[in-house]
Amino acid sequence: MDALRDDTFRKITGLMYDTIGLSFAESKKPLVSSRLASRVQRLGMSAFEEYLALIASDNDGGEFQMAVDLLTTNETYFFREPAHFEILTTELIRLKGQPLSVWSAASSFGDEAYSVAMLMADMQQQGRIGNTWSILGTDISDRVLRSASEAIYPEDRLREVSPERLRRYCLRGEGPSAGLVQISPKLTERVRFGQLNLCQPIEDIGPFDVIFLRNVLIYFDAQTKRDVVDRVLTQLRPGGILFLGTAEGRVPCNTPLQTIAPGAFRKVVS
Repeated sequence: MDALRDDTFRKITGLMYDTIGLSFAESKKPLVSSRLASRVQRLGMSAFEEYLALIASDNDGGEFQMAVDLLTTNETYFFREPAHFEILTTELIRLKGQPLSVWSAASSFGDEAYSVAMLMADMQQQGRIGNTWSILGTDISDRVLRSASEAIYPEDRLREVSPERLRRYCLRGEGPSAGLVQISPKLTERVRFGQLNLCQPIEDIGPFDVIFLRNVLIYFDAQTKRDVVDRVLTQLRPGGILFLGTAEGRVPCNTPLQTIAPGAFRKVVS
């Protein structure tokens, strides 16, 4: 197969930026090439130019979404960045006695949303929060959302889940399903998933007490990051908590925020 040409790389990444706001620097050309090459070959194409023509067409047969999935897939696992879950616990205790709502705004395969559900279910059982709580997970990828709704995971993705939680909330597969874990209905009934593009106007889906927006801003340029954060924060209650990836630092935005800890911010009450 022909190598990815510079001009084709720019057209592919330009299409991604113009359509959904994804931004790829010139240094990401090897990543784009490696992520898309096997798909191009699987479709029987000999050049990236053919693939570009397909995903740019009106009749792409869903291939543009496939390209998005390939270019944005991150490693994810349960209870990633555990310090955030300690902060979440403290925040939920503070809000005890009222209905609680959490948004996983870049939920990917659902690991984050179900991690939060495990924590909140434990806290409800312990009497530290009430029984009125819910979690929304959204993502731009229909494929990962379908997987999240199925709630079946390789055991390794739950390596940070305590044995007690595994017993309470997970069903281990046997036979052909050995090595897989299914999340219990007692959690899946609390979590709903939906498709959402963070680079487009967001309908009134909140307000939320806590929003997770972790490890997705890396795909956007500076202005798009600012716009996305401000857009997401319209759905957060004043005084609510926003979580970003700890390595992402503080993203400039117009909404006043108070830093609580690395990657954790409180929306300032005006």
